[in-house]
Order: sequence, then C-alpha cells, then structure tokens
Amino acid sequence: MNPNTQLVLYNTISRQKEAFEPINAPFVGMYVCGPTVYGDVHLGNCRTFVSFDLINRYLLHLGYKVRYVRNITDAGHLEGDRDEGDDKFSKKARIEQLEPMEIVQRYTIGFHDIMRMFNALPPSIEPTATGHISEQIEMVREIIGKGYAYEVNGSVYFDVEKYSRQYNYTILTNRQMDDLLAGTRDLGGQDEKRGRLDFALWIKAKPEHIMRWPSPWGVGFPGWHIECSAMSSKYLGDQFDIHGGGMDLAATHHTNEIAQSQACNHTQPAKYWLHTNMLTVNGTRMSKSAGNGFLPQELFTGDHPLLKRGYSPMTVRFFMLQAHYRSTLDFSNEALDASEKGFKRLMNAYDLLGKLKTSNTSDFDIEDLRARCYTAMSDDFNSPILIAELFEAARIINTVYDGKGAIDEKNLSSLKELMSNFILDVLGLKEETCQTDDLGQLMDFIISLRLDAKNNKDYATSDKIRNALSKIGIQLKDGKEGTTWSK
Repeated sequence: MNPNTQLVLYNTISRQKEAFEPINAPFVGMYVCGPTVYGDVHLGNCRTFVSFDLINRYLLHLGYKVRYVRNITDAGHLEGDRDEGDDKFSKKARIEQLEPMEIVQRYTIGFHDIMRMFNALPPSIEPTATGHISEQIEMVREIIGKGYAYEVNGSVYFDVEKYSRQYNYTILTNRQMDDLLAGTRDLGGQDEKRGRLDFALWIKAKPEHIMRWPSPWGVGFPGWHIECSAMSSKYLGDQFDIHGGGMDLAATHHTNEIAQSQACNHTQPAKYWLHTNMLTVNGTRMSKSAGNGFLPQELFTGDHPLLKRGYSPMTVRFFMLQAHYRSTLDFSNEALDASEKGFKRLMNAYDLLGKLKTSNTSDFDIEDLRARCYTAMSDDFNSPILIAELFEAARIINTVYDGKGAIDEKNLSSLKELMSNFILDVLGLKEETCQTDDLGQLMDFIISLRLDAKNNKDYATSDKIRNALSKIGIQLKDGKEGTTWSK
C-alpha cells in the first residue's frame, strides 16, 4: 500500500466523495445485491459484479479484511416493483414444468460459471432468501412491533407515510415525497395497502402459489426487499461499511431496505452506498424490449445479430474496467475491438518482464508511476486512469526490451511488483493464451520458416506469414533475442 494514499469513494447517500473510514478497521463489511436466479444472468448484472469484484480486490490489496456478502434471490421477487404480477420463480417453473428449486439450481450454477469466466473472486458469504425465511419473519415481527407495518388478510405491508413522519424515506435518492405520490397510481379501493407507497414485507400465498412458508400471519412468502435487510444485518451487523448494487436498485429496493432497517434497528444499514451505472449499446439503453440486449455467453461466442464476432471473457472484463463504475458503459463492436487490442498489448508487455536486461542506471522512475497507480485507484476506484498508467508501464517495458532505454535492478523489481499487483491482483486480469506443447512446436516451425525467408531476402514471404498469423489472432514480435509470439 502507498502510505500517502487516502481512499475516497462516492457515497450515493451524501452525493459526494468521502474519505473511507471503516467502522471497525481493518475489518470491512460489504453487502452487494446479487442476482435473481430465474434466468440467465444478464450483462448489466455482470457489469455490477465485475465492478464490485474490483472494489473488493482493491480493499484486500490495501490490507483490509473484507467480509463480502452477496446474496442469491431465489424467492419473493414479483414481476413488478409495486408487489404486482406473478412470482418470477413460480411463473418460470410452470412454463418449464419444473420445481422452482430446479430453476434456482440451474441458473445459480450458470451464474457461478459466468463469474468464474470473468475471474471474479467468490464472495465471503453467499446467502439465499429461501435459507433465511425465519430471519425475515422475525424482522417483519419487529417492524410490526415498532409500529411501522400492518397486517391485512395474511399479508404485511410497510407503512411508508407513517415512517416518513419521523425519517427521511427518500434520503438515498433525494426525491420529494409529493413527487413520489404524484407518480404512483391511486389505490381506488382495489388494494389492501393503506398508502400508495406502502410495500409488502410478507405476501399471502394464493392457492396456486408453489413457494410458500408458514408464518404468524398465515402461509405466504417474503417480499423482495426484506431479504437483503435480514441477511445483511445477520452477517454484517445492524450497520456495516459498504452497500452496493446497480443504480436501478436505488429508487425502490435500496430505498426500502433503508426504511426497513431504520424502522427495525434505529440505524441506517450502511455507511457508504455505491451504485454502478447502466449499459448502453451503440448509445441506446440495453434492454430486452429494445432487442439490443445480449447475454454474456452470446458476447463470448458472437452469436448475436449486433455482434460481428465473439470476444474473450478477459477482453470483456478489460472493456468493462476501462469505464469508471459510475459511468455509462457503451457496447459496440469497435469499442470491443479496441479493448481486445489494448488487453493484448498490456499482457504482452507483462510477458516481456522476465526478458528485460538491467543496467547500472535507469531512465525511468517506477516509484513515481507506482504512486500514480495508487492515486488513481484510491480516487473512487478509478480503473480507467489506472489502466492509462499501466499502458505507460507497458511503454517502458517495450522501450527497454527494444534496447531504447535502460532500467536498473531496483526499478525493474518495482516494475514487476507494480504490474503483478495491479494487473493480476487488482484488475483481476489473467492470461488467455493457449500455448499447448503442440501449438508451441508448430509456432517454432513457422517462425523458423519465416526466418529462412528473411535470411534469403524473401521479404514478401516473410510478410505473408506475419500477416496470415495476425488474421487468426497470433502476433509476432521481433527482438534482439529472436522472434516471440502471442495469441
């Protein structure tokens, strides 16, 4: 860690950057809202989880002991945020004629597979909603006991307007209550709720509802919001350091989490709230309805009308990290092509580190570069600036390798440490080359043929070999020690 670096992060609740001061340093508690596993994880979710993987990795790198909790929503999430529509799991189970937990198992495994492909570290704890029904029931009981919820015909609702007389319900979004009420349809006697903004903590199960549990209010299932309040308080305490998720969760899910926790525990659940921004495709918001959404697997294979080809998981991860987590991320074939080239350039430079020769003097001050890397990441996890600094490191490596600059042993050691720390540990990037023995032997043979052509002054054949290899993704690099290749 750079001792001169103070980590600051943007807190959604204060709408400004704040110095990061953990409640109980060096321990850090971080809760991130995980996927709802009734279908394949979408790219917007992946962007959020890759962003918080970066944040988790940097906190670990700085020496913090992080308890990272990321839940699995496997019950209680209705189709509409206003407690409307079918339960997503029951609906999918009826369509596919499966048990709901078969749906949950299938898509949880798929989610984990995608996260492994993105080289994301697993969370410390990954609790499920169905595994914490008793904790959710107990929290609902406490909220009722403190006067902020009421039961109607076997369902329990949070009384937002009563809560708002004592607390600021819109503290996270800074919206006016009058505006919220104006934008919400009148109940018109068609709803059990007392107020238009009230939301379900426990929902009475209809006869056809598959996922159901006994409760003091009858057989039913938990509302979507209560699960995160119950599980975060169980594993991280009534107040913890960081709560994260996509910005689409702020207005409803996270707003209701704060209200539930405040009503139950008399404290806001998290000290810092971090939110990732949305995805766009060619400047248009990514969505199923617009027909421009694609799954991670489609992005890897290129099997989608908007993609001209596939891109590797590390290319996509690198692409995501080239944008700040609070900035919009725009997908296009051109942007992905550029990221692929940038990723390969960075990894090729990293591979050359072991081949650099040292001198008695150095043309480069790696300590200054190292400080700039920490400054970038400590400024609200600014990965785009960090990557720009790492490209400067790559330039230094290539300059030394080509014999156009000198580096001494001390600075080379610092350079190796810097590249390893920030490329592998913090950014979470890894090699994707497929250098099997057979391929290596084949490349050695092709390189020897090209060398023969160059020695015979047959430069046309030499260039033809280089260009043909480039078209299939294999790059040759000529240096003093001979020709090297990378895929």
